[in-house]
Formats: sequence, C-alpha cells, structure tokens
Amino acid sequence: MDSITIVFTAALLAGGLYWFVCMLGSAEQKGKRAVDLSGGSIHREQVQENYNQYWSFFRRPKEIETTENVPAFVDTFYNLVTDIYEWGWGQSFHFSPSIPGKSNLESTRIHEQMAVDLIGVKPGDKILDAGCGVGGPMRAIALHSGCNVVGITINEYQVGRAKAHNRKAGLDSQCDVVCGNFLEMPFEDDSFDGAYSIEATCHAPRLEDVYAEIFRVLKPGSLYVSYEWVTTELYRNEDPEHVEIIQGIERGDALPGLRNYSDIAVAAKKVGFEVVKEKDLAKPPSKPWWSRLKMGRIAYWRNHIVVMVLETLGVAPKGTVDVHEMLFKTADYLTRGGETGIFTPMHMILCRKPEKSQ
Repeated sequence: MDSITIVFTAALLAGGLYWFVCMLGSAEQKGKRAVDLSGGSIHREQVQENYNQYWSFFRRPKEIETTENVPAFVDTFYNLVTDIYEWGWGQSFHFSPSIPGKSNLESTRIHEQMAVDLIGVKPGDKILDAGCGVGGPMRAIALHSGCNVVGITINEYQVGRAKAHNRKAGLDSQCDVVCGNFLEMPFEDDSFDGAYSIEATCHAPRLEDVYAEIFRVLKPGSLYVSYEWVTTELYRNEDPEHVEIIQGIERGDALPGLRNYSDIAVAAKKVGFEVVKEKDLAKPPSKPWWSRLKMGRIAYWRNHIVVMVLETLGVAPKGTVDVHEMLFKTADYLTRGGETGIFTPMHMILCRKPEKSQ
C-alpha cells in the first residue's frame, strides 16, 4: 500500500470517527455532543461514586419513601442522566403517542401543545411548569400559546441547560427557570394563571404534597393538567412478571414508588382540586408510545460503542458507561410495561382550583 493510499485511508477513518463521535446526537434535535457528556453538577472524578450511591438508595427502600431523602435521590439521578437524555433523546424528557405520518419530534410537540390547550392559556398568561427538566416542553408551549412560562427543577445543572436553550431559541424573555423543590416552591400564593407537569410528579413520594403546592400557587379558577406515570387496571401485584417490570421502571427512573391510576384523582380532590377530566392518553386509538424505544435499539448500540470509547479515552467520566447501560435496561422494562398494558406514562388529569378555595 503506497503512502497516498495510507494517508487517504487514515483521513477517511479520522473523518468517520469525528462524525460518529462528535456530530451524532439526538435524531431530532442536537442539544449535546457525545464528547461533551458529563455528570451534570457532579465532578467528573465522582460520577462513578455517585452512580453507586444512586443504586444504594434501592438497598434502603424505606429511606426513599421519606420526603427529606427524595430530592437528593432525584437530583443525583438527573446529574447522571441529563446529558445522555439530551444527546440520545432530545430536549423533552417524556414520551408521546406515536402519530402516523409524524416524526417523533412532531408527535412530541403535539403532545406538549395539547397540555397547554387543555388549560386554556392566553398570550401573556403566567404558567407554571412543575418539573421542567431542560425546558423542551416549556419552549414549545411558549411558542404555541404566547404565554410566559416559569419552570422549576430540583437539578441545578438542568437550570443552566434550560436557560442556555432558552437564550438560543430567543425565548428567554418568555421562559424562566428556577432551581427548587416542587414540594416547597419559592412562589407566592395565587400567582399563576395555569400550570402543567409532564411526567414529572412521579418523583414525588406523596402525590398530594406536590398537588397541594401547585394548588397553592394557582389563582382561583385556574386549571392544572398533569401527565402521570401509573400502573393501569391490568397490573396485578401477585404476578411476578408485573412486579419485576414495575420495579425495573422504578429503579431506572428514580421513582420512590409508582402509583396506581385510581390514586390520581383521589390525591387531587384531597388537596381541594375539582377534577374536570381524566383519561389515559396511551389507550387506543393512540398508537404505541413505546415504539420509539423499540426502534431505538440500533441507535443504543451505536451510542454505547461511542460511550465506551469516550470513557476509555478519558473524554467521558468514569461511570458514564454504567449510566448508559442502566438506561438501556430501563428502556426494556418500559417497553414491556407498554406492551403488557400494565403501565402508562400519560395518564392525564385536568383539574381546576375553585373560585373560592375550600
């Protein structure tokens, strides 16, 4: 092989590797490059230790159930997974029904817009996003409705990511994010014209606690909509496979315990809400929300190779491979939960705060 061929081959391989590692990102919306994967607010030398600490919560399940321990548990989780979520999934950390003829990104946006349409938002209204992540839904909702959105997330790293995305999208005048616990929000009573949470309140150890806080900050007569992660009427506690699937979802998604669909309206009414509507948005005629997980298996193995290379080279912190593998295993449990019908991530409840609080 002459020198020109060697140089050409080396250049081709280098270019391919650069594209594979640096350019590949979320299929719909690149917000994070593979070479920038980190442990969020965790120092890179402590990512592996924090991953091990995260799993230790499940060896002490009674500690997870206490309110004071859950914020640290959830914060650790999102430090570990936020960059991987952005890189491999996009800026909206939730599911949506598959819509024929629509891309995953379009289906996601429709799902988000429906939430704000349900609460009747008007341009200029001040809306709360309880558990906003890096703000994908917030930006879609602000663009769709013209409202002003204030998001809250427990994770400081996500606040920085959300604010950066807001500036880049030219929406920083409409969208704001604060770091805080949605069980103790730093907002005045009766200060929001509406509120929503998209697959976020599942992290609360007691649903009525977060619902009570949202009730407090809503103006009388305002609406709140939530997409909840729940077990369905098909779930059976005595079925070992069902138990394995649900526990797998809980372990891989920082959940102190999945609730049953029948608990949601009870919690809402307990804190004073009027329940306007309740529906599992995953039921037919909706198409399977888990189809994206099944179609993403090839992408997972591609990404896993990238993560292993980057961790070996010292670009990604030690522990990144473990986190990525955990998310893949969780995706399998989520898929099984969807296929068996025992789990839904989009049990919708629409509530109103009475004009005169009881």
